[in-house]
Amino acid sequence: MVITSAVTDPEEQTQSLHSTFASRYVRDPIPRFKMPEKCIPKDAAYQIINDELMLDGTPRLNLASFVTTWMEPECDKLIMASLNKNYVDMDEYPVTTELQNRCVNMIAHLYHAPIGDDEAAVGVGTVGSSEAIMLAGLAFKRKWQAKRKAEGKPYDKPNIVTGANVQVCWEKFARYFEVELKEVKLTEGYYVMDPVKAVEMVDENTICVAAILGSTLTGEFEDVKLLNELLTKKNKETGWNTPIHVDAASGGFIAPFLYPDLEWDFRLPLVKSINVSGHKYGLVYPGVGWVVWRSKDDLPEELVFHINYLGSDQPTFTLNFSKGSSQIIAQYYQFIRLGTEGYKNIMENCRENARILREGIEETGRFNIVSKDVGVPLVAFSLKDSSQHTVFEVSDHLRKFGWIVPAYTMPPDAQHVAVLRVVIREDFSRGLAERLVSDIVKVVDLLDTLPSPLSTKKAHVVAVANNETSEKAKKSALETQKEIALYWKRLVDGKRVGAC
Repeated sequence: MVITSAVTDPEEQTQSLHSTFASRYVRDPIPRFKMPEKCIPKDAAYQIINDELMLDGTPRLNLASFVTTWMEPECDKLIMASLNKNYVDMDEYPVTTELQNRCVNMIAHLYHAPIGDDEAAVGVGTVGSSEAIMLAGLAFKRKWQAKRKAEGKPYDKPNIVTGANVQVCWEKFARYFEVELKEVKLTEGYYVMDPVKAVEMVDENTICVAAILGSTLTGEFEDVKLLNELLTKKNKETGWNTPIHVDAASGGFIAPFLYPDLEWDFRLPLVKSINVSGHKYGLVYPGVGWVVWRSKDDLPEELVFHINYLGSDQPTFTLNFSKGSSQIIAQYYQFIRLGTEGYKNIMENCRENARILREGIEETGRFNIVSKDVGVPLVAFSLKDSSQHTVFEVSDHLRKFGWIVPAYTMPPDAQHVAVLRVVIREDFSRGLAERLVSDIVKVVDLLDTLPSPLSTKKAHVVAVANNETSEKAKKSALETQKEIALYWKRLVDGKRVGAC
């Protein structure tokens, strides 16, 4: 019997045949817990997985992520050609190692490291800023411990001072490597670390103060220069010599091109190390990150391992061992392809699209803008009136249009503030910004016609209040907003967005 198809396009016909072919092998449930006993044809395996992946979101419409979602086809070719290269095999792939070293040198000079033009910088490529932060934190901890041992003082209770707005990788570092995390609480309207409060929390056990150049929550740059001035004064008074680490995961490839006169990097004497994510505004697919040190003296030699079983003596300072070479090569491609001019043009375009989006959202009259003009190109905004509907509902309804826009509450002590956030990446155009504003208007107009899901909750709160007191007291607008935000926070616990 001859099977005919109504599909005439060759590509669609091939896709149809693949789907039919694959359907013969999925009569049993798709394996989720145990490896299947029998093999299946490669075309069937491909089609089964491809069909499931169709249900994923569209990367370019994922406005929650800072991570790069598009690169040029030429770079894609280089990535595909190097997928089978293990970066750690430095003797076998010496050119790849050289490309990594060139990237480290370029980043160090970009951050004004005090090195000569022909002097090698101190740094390493990582799988992301999380690993980079772990390495920098370990370096601070070991230097602090060595100093305390030499002074004959206790060295078992190290701490690190950060703002409550830090990304979760800092909490991981503190927990994994037994360092107390001392967080400067946020306040409404001020969603970054206050340098004055941070320096007040520094004591003799502080291994470093971590400043964020580009908060995950609002994109704002923390005042590293003021932190350096205040900490320098305290160090002179106490003799502690507490250093600074700058977490520039998001802003490290923005500030040098958009705000070149902003002093946040190695121009400040107390800044000893900086991390940055290549897979964010370094414009490389995930995952690649970088950490650079001010000088060799800031990286304890005891943390550097030397191996020779891959063919020659090779120094290594990473938390993992094997990893792919493709992202390192892709980063070098972007550096020589774009140069300073190209990066500056792209970041200016991102900033302009963020301005257009911000103005469009303001014109709706329904939102307050929480993010700042200077910082990472993103727009964070909250509802002016959350008494009937919340930003979490707005986020859910935007998914029906294909947009992935995160909604989340701020860290302590501003947890009653709930916001939406849109990250502007290289592939987010002005047209997409205008379309997003249009869809946001449609969502809020739709919500106006729907009953409030908070009515049941509010009725319960009123009933409890009436049982507890005979006097009827009206809640202020701020109290109501706090109550609603905390209620939704419990409902969406675990959905807080943040990426390194």
